[in-house]
Amino acid sequence: MSHRYGYFAAAWAAVFACVHFFWALGGDVGLAASAGERLAAERPGWFVAGGLWGVGFACVAGGLLGLGLSRRDGCGRSLGLLGWAAAALLLVRGIGVELLIILGAPEISAEQRFWTLVLWNPWFILGGVLFGLAVVSRRTPAQSGRTATPGSGAGS
Repeated sequence: MSHRYGYFAAAWAAVFACVHFFWALGGDVGLAASAGERLAAERPGWFVAGGLWGVGFACVAGGLLGLGLSRRDGCGRSLGLLGWAAAALLLVRGIGVELLIILGAPEISAEQRFWTLVLWNPWFILGGVLFGLAVVSRRTPAQSGRTATPGSGAGS
């Protein structure tokens, strides 16, 4: 299986980091549709520090994790566990919020509802899938129950 999924996960995280850093530096395109009109307009310090800068730096860490997962000689089991944790967190967030909005739980604007359903939650789900695939693609033939035969290209 290809190790490029780690690169895809890293690219996913880099794009998400750039969006958050753009917002943290004062950009506003898409912020109201993501965080809500009140937070986008007021930009309280806790939101800018944690929700924008903090998430941006967490995405940088996710990008580094994706790069680590792309290496066949990665850091072993602990890197895989971090990858599974990232995948699970992103999937739970994406699917959970999607279900809450579909079921009508949160009180949000029609614009925020639309963009959350068609962009933000699918983006989280995509990230979860990419990190999961990156972990699975790190498995050696012995770990996946297959054995390599000389000249078969397995394990390369």
